[in-house]
Amino acid sequence: MPVKLPTVTVIIPCFNEEATISRLLEALIEQTYPRERMDVVISDGLSTDRTRTVISGFQRKHPDLALQVVENPTRTIPSAINQAIQLAKGEIIVRLDAHSIPADDYLQRCVRALESGKGDIVGGVWQIQSGVDNWMARSIALAASHPLGAGDAQYRLNPRAGYVDTVPFGSFRRDLIARIGKFDENLLTNEDYEFNSRLRQAGGRVWLDPSIRSVYFSRSTLVQLARQYARYGFWKWRMLLRHPASLRWRQALPPLFTLILALLTVLSLWFDLALIAWAGLILIYISVLGMAGLGLAIQKKSPYHLIGFPLAIAVMHLTWGAGFLWSMIAGWWVISKNG
Repeated sequence: MPVKLPTVTVIIPCFNEEATISRLLEALIEQTYPRERMDVVISDGLSTDRTRTVISGFQRKHPDLALQVVENPTRTIPSAINQAIQLAKGEIIVRLDAHSIPADDYLQRCVRALESGKGDIVGGVWQIQSGVDNWMARSIALAASHPLGAGDAQYRLNPRAGYVDTVPFGSFRRDLIARIGKFDENLLTNEDYEFNSRLRQAGGRVWLDPSIRSVYFSRSTLVQLARQYARYGFWKWRMLLRHPASLRWRQALPPLFTLILALLTVLSLWFDLALIAWAGLILIYISVLGMAGLGLAIQKKSPYHLIGFPLAIAVMHLTWGAGFLWSMIAGWWVISKNG
């Protein structure tokens, strides 16, 4: 007698994703996992573009896929996730992002890894691609998947299977929520990292399987990238207040570099030695990024990486670091003000 496959609910936080949501939904239709064993819940943060129209058109075209849309007036990612999980019918939860396109065997491989007991949370790797087809967007995508931008975040690199501290778009059994609690709705970013940290503190394991693959579309402009990484840095500090032991070296370097650079900038107004140190630090930093950009420009046969790649990396480092430091300062100010 054939073994009955577990039911799966795909949950998708969403807000103003008119440009990308259709690609994700079409990828779900192409999944090798039996359609009758899956359903989809989209938690929409009251989109103001044509996102809901696109979803409605998809539902009319594919009525055989159980898909429901719920409004999320809070408009935050963790509240959207919790809302979608509450409505989920599946035994297994698979989170995806409206900026992503999962491989056609994505659900099948997630379920297989969970069923084999590899981990309590299972995830795969990102194949980062540019959101639009221009030279800066391509440089940003390359920077987001490079060790200078990703550090040792294995899901952005080319890893081996193994236990890690976090994975993107993790999948897990729905009853895990009863064990470790919901996603923290006070964290507007880093909610998945905090959830994974809480799991590991409870004795659970996070498994990364490089055969579980999805395309992720990076930001397309430096302004969008700056906003994204400033937000990442700001909420990373708030997450570390809850789980200080989860700090990794890749997360400490940007704020440390930004702080040293800021201090030397101020001190250089009065001390020549500080000005020399500032100039030396800038020269070393530009040289490292420039050499990396040159190597990629030659490797990819794309001269624009010589400029675009260093710019993208610098924006990622400095805005992440500044967001992190600002979060620290703002937090201390609130504490001191309240006594």
